[in-house]
Amino acid sequence: MVSKHRKTSHSKYELKAHLIWVTKYRYKVLVNDIKLRIRELIRQCCDASDILIVRGHVSSDHVHLYISYPPQMSITEIVKSIKGRTSRRIQEEFPELSKKYWGQHFWSIGYAVFSAGDITDEMIKEYVKNHQDKDFGEFTVDK
Repeated sequence: MVSKHRKTSHSKYELKAHLIWVTKYRYKVLVNDIKLRIRELIRQCCDASDILIVRGHVSSDHVHLYISYPPQMSITEIVKSIKGRTSRRIQEEFPELSKKYWGQHFWSIGYAVFSAGDITDEMIKEYVKNHQDKDFGEFTVDK
């Protein structure tokens, strides 16, 4: 049986997140060659950081990225890296963008993130309940 979990030398994990971020002023500039280059740059960033892209989509003014990422990385670190590298490179390679983005900020501040996975809260609670130590019993933080 093949495990769907990813591994490092000391851990086994399946951390997934859905990330969304938008262009500054929601300008619809992610088209044609710029769109293709953004996709390529995002792939390069993710490959370099051992981030698996489960699914992604570049719309004309925003990006959706569904990723599986290693436990030693934070979401903030991932988004900062991807947005920073893509912003810098896309403005270098497409100087015509400087007419719209004179402040050298290509992406809007912030992002949306939603955790994702195949396991629900109820499944985890049931698993813990079935593995509780019989001497100490179950415990919860809420009474």
